[in-house]
Amino acid sequence: MKTAIAGVLAVLAPLVAPAAQAAEVPTAANQLEWVVDATGRVPVSDAEVREHVAQVLLTAVGGPAGVNGGLAKLGPSEVERIVTEAPDHVEAAVHGAADDYLLDLHVDQAGLIDGLKTSPDDPVPASWPEVDTQLAELGARVSFGASEILPDGRCRDVHGVRDDVQRPLGSAFKLYVLGALGKAVAEHKASWTEQLAIRDDWKSLPSGVLQNEPAGTQLPLSAYADKMISISDNTATDHLIRRLGREAVQRQLIAFGNQRPSANIPFLTTKAMFELKATQYPARADAYLALPRWARPAAVAGLERLQLTGLQGWQAPEKIDDIEWFGSPDDICRAFSGLQKENQPEIGHALSLNDGSLGLDRAKFPDVWFKGGSEPGVLTLNYLARTADGRSFVTSVMVSDPAAPLDENHVAARGIAVAKGAVALLAATLRP
Repeated sequence: MKTAIAGVLAVLAPLVAPAAQAAEVPTAANQLEWVVDATGRVPVSDAEVREHVAQVLLTAVGGPAGVNGGLAKLGPSEVERIVTEAPDHVEAAVHGAADDYLLDLHVDQAGLIDGLKTSPDDPVPASWPEVDTQLAELGARVSFGASEILPDGRCRDVHGVRDDVQRPLGSAFKLYVLGALGKAVAEHKASWTEQLAIRDDWKSLPSGVLQNEPAGTQLPLSAYADKMISISDNTATDHLIRRLGREAVQRQLIAFGNQRPSANIPFLTTKAMFELKATQYPARADAYLALPRWARPAAVAGLERLQLTGLQGWQAPEKIDDIEWFGSPDDICRAFSGLQKENQPEIGHALSLNDGSLGLDRAKFPDVWFKGGSEPGVLTLNYLARTADGRSFVTSVMVSDPAAPLDENHVAARGIAVAKGAVALLAATLRP
C-alpha cells in the first residue's frame, strides 16, 4: 500500500581526510536517480540503504527491510518528467511496474532522504459518474462513501456505492482503539502523558517499529497513538488495547455507531490475528471459527499468550470475511465524527501525521485525517478533510476480494484519486 512518510533530521556530515575536499552533498535529484535505479534491483544491501536514507525515515518504515519493501512495490521504474525541482526537494512523474505515479522526495542537510511519498498520477474524477466508473474498473468488491459531518455530528450521505455494506477494514479498526483512548482520557481513566512500558508479551509483528524496542522502554500514551495511526504500528496498537481493556474498545464500536458490532467481538489484537493466519493455517483458523461465539473470547486470550514463533507471511486472502475487523463507509464516517467530537488535540495530531498521499491544497483543507488498512485481499482508504471554514468531509474507499490478492499499487492509486476527486466534489456541491 502506498503511504506518505516525511520527516526532518539534521545529521553530521561525513568526515573526510584532512587533505581532501569536503564531499559534495547529494541533491534531491541525485537521490531520485538512486531510488529509481534501486527499484530495479531490490533487495538493496542494508549498507547501501543507509548511505542514502536518513535515520528518521529508516525508523518510520522499519529499517532497510522496510525501504526494500517499498522499492519492491514500486517495481522497476523510470522517470518520465520532472514536475518541480530544488536542491532539497524534487517531484517527478514516474512510470512504475503497474502504475504511473508522482514521487515526492526530500533530503536533509546531509543530502540523505528524509521524506519520500508517492501519490497517484491517475486522473482525478470530476463528477460522481466518473467516481462510479473508476470504482467499477477496480474489478473487486467495492464499498464507497462520500459524506459531510453536520454540526450536530450526524453524517449526511452525499454519494455512495454500497456504503452501508460492511467490509473487512484492515488496520482502519485502529480508529476505534483511538476513540477508546480518547474516552478513557476524558473520563480521567488515562492520560496522554501517562508512561506505559513496552512488554515482550504484548509485542506484535510489523507494520511498525516498536516491536524492535527493548522491554521496559517507557513511552507516553500519546506516542503509542501517534505510531498506531501514522505508521500503523501493530505493537503500539496491542499495547493500547491491553492498557484500555478489550471491553472498552468493544464498547467504542457501539459508541461510534458501528452498525454490526457483534461482527467484531471478541475484538482481536493484531497478535491474535497473526496467530490465526500466520501459524498452522488453516487448521487453527478453522478450529477457532468452529467455536461457539461465547467460547471465542477465551480462545483469543489463549492465542495472545503464545509466543510469536514459527509464523509465515501470507500472500493470498485468508478468511477475510470471517477473521478480520469490520465496518462500512457509513461506519467510518460515524467513527470520524465521534473522534472529532472528542475534541482532543492529541487525536487530531495522530490522525494528521500521514495524509495518505491525498495531497490536498492545505490553504483550502488545513486539516486532513487518514487511516488506511490492508492485508492480502483487503485495502481500505479513509479520509476526513476539514475546510478552512470548518466543514468536515469524509470519504471511504473499501476494496476486498476473498478469492484473490489485490494489485495493491493499482488499487491504492485509483482509490486515492477517487478520494481526492470526491473531496473536491463534496466541497463544490456543499457550498456554505
